[in-house]
Amino acid sequence: MNHKILNSNIKLENARVLLLPFGNERYHELKQIIFNDRIWKYMGMSMHTEMDFELYVKNTITDQKKEICYPFLIVDKQSNRIAGSTRFGNLNTTSEKCEIGWTWYGLDFQGTGLNKACKYELLKFGFETIGFRRIQFSADQENLRSQRAIEKLGAQQEGIFRNNYIAPSGESRNDVYYSIIKEDWATIKQTHFSEYIS
Repeated sequence: MNHKILNSNIKLENARVLLLPFGNERYHELKQIIFNDRIWKYMGMSMHTEMDFELYVKNTITDQKKEICYPFLIVDKQSNRIAGSTRFGNLNTTSEKCEIGWTWYGLDFQGTGLNKACKYELLKFGFETIGFRRIQFSADQENLRSQRAIEKLGAQQEGIFRNNYIAPSGESRNDVYYSIIKEDWATIKQTHFSEYIS
């Protein structure tokens, strides 16, 4: 497994999407789209003020420095606008696995096909360059939209983690977990992402 590459500036790209390291100077553009309660309903946090934004950025960069995650800015290449953020998270180099998540998009970019293009680049890089054996995904049990998006990637549902996180309201929430493993990837790449294969 080539985990040392996670200490470099990773840039991933196809015809639809560009993924830049989160620390890129364009992160300020997130403020144009981030302040909407609909984005954060199932994210375990809220985003209302400039202070919320600065704390989100600070915590994301801190977690990257601790090698807990590798976060990205998502650029919609059709408009050259910052569309949201995603990351390799829960990095576990010993077990050669991670979770792709903490993904959010501004409302203008939801349902546009951008997510699939983004996840293809992450999965391809994760399996073929880094060498993960397992990549997992999770979504709040009530977030059916995110569950459908994960299922469109070819991921296999594995079960429900009860009381998996606490919402800003103090309520315990359940998550549905999915995975793709390295033995699945070659087939899934052909069956679910053929439009990106040149």
